[in-house]
Formats: sequence, C-alpha cells, structure tokens
Amino acid sequence: MLPSGLPEVIGNDEDLARFLTQGNQYSSNGVKLAAFLPHPKTQDVSVSRHGVTPVHGLQELGLAATQGRALHGAAVVDAASVRHIGLAAVADEPPHRHALITQWPQVHDDPEMRKARHKQLALDLASNSRLVVLL
Repeated sequence: MLPSGLPEVIGNDEDLARFLTQGNQYSSNGVKLAAFLPHPKTQDVSVSRHGVTPVHGLQELGLAATQGRALHGAAVVDAASVRHIGLAAVADEPPHRHALITQWPQVHDDPEMRKARHKQLALDLASNSRLVVLL
C-alpha cells in the first residue's frame, strides 16, 4: 500500500483525473487532445487517482495538484483506456494520489513522427475521457 492508502498497482477500473489548467485543454464539446499531451522533458502526463471521490473531493484534489494555477476542470479517464492504447498508468506518490501516464512512443530519429504519434494517443485519451467542470 502507498502512503495514500491506495494499492501500488492501478486497477483498470480506476479513474484518473488530468486537471485542466488552460482553456485550450477543453471546450463545451469536451476534452481536447492538448489536455493529454506528454510533458516535453519528462515524456509523461501527470494525473491523480480519482477513484470514487465525489466531485467536491475532486476539486480539493485538483486545487492541491495545480498548486495555485487556475483550475478549470478535470478530464477523467479510466486506466483501462490508457492501457488499451499501449500506454501505462503507474502510481507515483508523493504527492498524495499522484500517478503518471507513461510509455509514450519515442521515435528518436524522427521528431515529427513522434509528435504526430503523441497527438494521436492524446486524442484517443481525450475522446475516452469525460469532462468535469470545476469552478
């Protein structure tokens, strides 16, 4: 067990919340691919293990995770959807309930191909997520 009390291995049925801090990450139609693009240096996406936390709990978790940045909402996707497209969801505490979406494809000799592949995977995650607006 992790310090949060959650198991070390993320279950396929667990919800992962990607906190949205910029307007280009979502619209009234839902989550955009920009929400799930991996960080250019670390090549992963930071998420929180949402579980069955009610929406007010999700907001508290988001405020702590965003550390003072604007919190517009969350894109919630289950770990099974992450794994289905070939990525991994791994626990990464601390901070509390933190996890990462990892194993983004690396195409070292073709940066444009890598960027295109990352965009496609981010779009897959966005289309399998649900938008939770937090104001």
